[in-house]
Amino acid sequence: MRATKSNWSYRDRRSMKHVLDNVHGYIYLEPLFLQFIDTEQFQRLRDLKQLGLTHMVYPGAAHSRFEHSLGVYWLAGEAVNKINFYQGQELGIEEFDRNTVKLAGLLHDIGHGPFSHMFEREFLPRVVDGCKWSHEDMSVKMIDYIVDKHYIDIDSAIVKTAKEMILASSGHGPQKSMTEKRFLYDIVANGRTEIDVDKFDYIVRDSRACGIGSGFQFERLMETMRVMDDEICYRANDYLTLHKLFATRADLHRTVYTHPKVKAIELMVVDALCYANAELKIAASVQEPSEFWKLDDSILKKIETSDSDSLKEARNLIQRIRKRDLYQYCNQFSVPKDKLENFKDITPQDIICSQVQNKSGGVTLKEEDVAVSTVKIDLTHGRMNPLERINFFKDYDSSEKFLISDDRISHLLPRFFQDRIVRVYAKKPELVEAVAEAFENYQVQTYGCKAQVHATPDKKKARKQLEYQNQNDRQ
Repeated sequence: MRATKSNWSYRDRRSMKHVLDNVHGYIYLEPLFLQFIDTEQFQRLRDLKQLGLTHMVYPGAAHSRFEHSLGVYWLAGEAVNKINFYQGQELGIEEFDRNTVKLAGLLHDIGHGPFSHMFEREFLPRVVDGCKWSHEDMSVKMIDYIVDKHYIDIDSAIVKTAKEMILASSGHGPQKSMTEKRFLYDIVANGRTEIDVDKFDYIVRDSRACGIGSGFQFERLMETMRVMDDEICYRANDYLTLHKLFATRADLHRTVYTHPKVKAIELMVVDALCYANAELKIAASVQEPSEFWKLDDSILKKIETSDSDSLKEARNLIQRIRKRDLYQYCNQFSVPKDKLENFKDITPQDIICSQVQNKSGGVTLKEEDVAVSTVKIDLTHGRMNPLERINFFKDYDSSEKFLISDDRISHLLPRFFQDRIVRVYAKKPELVEAVAEAFENYQVQTYGCKAQVHATPDKKKARKQLEYQNQNDRQ
């Protein structure tokens, strides 16, 4: 029998544990959720850095998916509590609803692989043809595995609905079993507007860890949101606060998550994992939760300390990262707006085919000499304005919800909402000049001009060649 509002408003602290989080303060962990937290599968999240390899550029970015998951769990509960406080009687919110949303928040990342999104977006497609694996799908599998393996005593309806909530923004989730209170699906992973407590937590947490200031205040939105027609809506005068949410996320992608050095390290780790895959059967472990939970960021150390001859190439790449002998960033350009719609990813083959021999100092580039990274940065809705999907209300006396076009708020807001940035790297320092010239030729052949902002600095080309010569002399 589901508990109603009248008997779930109070908690017995004797049965709870609490932890001090550096973002949200004290977080209280209730017995129902401790059953999941105190398992080896959930504790594995301590060994997955939230930002993957970003800590090699931003040293403070060493926080884990464990603390992020606790943060989302806490904010999910706070969101339901806020809605219940102001509209609980009207909406009929029950303890079942609160527990389901909190469980979804706690376990939404339980299926993440190592090194953040790099694992599923860049590594797996290289080694698994037609790969459609996602961490959301694995989270759902992992929840069932944990419940069965640890004999967790929980209402199966809570588990079923929590899994649906985790898949709510993935685009391939099952039909929602709840025909009422659909707004609950928008709290953890919002597929309607992309405004959710997952973003509230990681934007503040990541900004703080990297030492980057953030003017976004999720507390304002949590306090003023309102459910109307089974949808979470926001006050019209919070339009710019919501814009700041999306803009701050885009800034983090540009300056932190896709920093050129971060991407260089990611490209090297992807190559290392590809070399090691046959020996360590990394990709094979992603199908079954019983094997997948054993996979975490420590796989790099496993490769690095192995004596196996079959891991030599992978080991050499990791040792290069340790010595800061990275793939060399040559240059980048932003894809012109009028070319975005039909843009196709650029490959190393495209770059080497653009090489002009008599301008490359006698160097003939090969496909394995070049790495290309295409970075997409948007406001969560592709080339569209995400705020056009959000319903607003005037004040708490109003029963009408409405959309707002941004030109009615400010003429300083952007008119375009997506960037695609193409970066090219030389895998060997002595090839920087040849790769940079081939990249310039590609731009001229494709767009009729050099789309990059400036040429690769001559001193960068000369410095890398000198370092290579000195290294050869020492050998």
